[in-house]
Amino acid sequence: MRIVSICPSNTEIVAYLNQTELLVGVDNYSDYPEEIRDLPKLGPDLSIDIQKTAELEPDLVLASLSVPGMEKNIEGLEKAGLPYMIIDSDSLAEIGEDLRRIGHELGMGEEADVKAEEYLQELKRLENQASQRKEKPTLYWEWWPKPVFTPGGKNWLTELSRLAGAENIFAEEDTASFQTDWEEVKKRNPDHICMVWVGVKEEKMNPDLLRKRPGWGEMKAVRNDRIHVLEESLFCRPSPRLLEGLAKLTTVL
Repeated sequence: MRIVSICPSNTEIVAYLNQTELLVGVDNYSDYPEEIRDLPKLGPDLSIDIQKTAELEPDLVLASLSVPGMEKNIEGLEKAGLPYMIIDSDSLAEIGEDLRRIGHELGMGEEADVKAEEYLQELKRLENQASQRKEKPTLYWEWWPKPVFTPGGKNWLTELSRLAGAENIFAEEDTASFQTDWEEVKKRNPDHICMVWVGVKEEKMNPDLLRKRPGWGEMKAVRNDRIHVLEESLFCRPSPRLLEGLAKLTTVL
């Protein structure tokens, strides 16, 4: 079976299922695991080269709608008559279902069910562990600096915050991605700031830019030097690697 993944999180799900040998092409941002880095690159995940994808003669294209603008890829796949499935998860539990769906499509039904159940059981264990924490520091997740976007209540990072024994300051917003502004963040005064700018490597994120924002020097997170530059790849992709991100998050809180 020949598989093409046009989103990093889908590539990581295939890797979690131990099926990377089926991949024949990936998007430009797929960088995990190591063995997929030499595969043909099909363009940025918002602008996939459909012609190049078709030339690989895939049996299945793993597409996504996790980022606004990916609809263009779906239209291109439709027009080219390529077989595809869309993976579009907002929650940690939905990622478990993605493992089942993709696994069954790849012909590994029972094995995929086992992998999915292992992942979901780990979530339950982490939930029990988090419930025992008495203090719950508040977190502000910055997805994008201008305009300011942050995860709302319907996003895996709100769940990840709780699994770390903390609380997302925008958890009550009934959406996956919430647009806000510097003043509102300042008003909510988080204990910690987590920088995870989508598509930006951590070495290119500068915490000093946040410290210079009007009034932000008064916030608890800034006063106490609790601005954390985190790996975007471990927090912004809906794949099982989010649990690796969680392990890192718990070390800084």
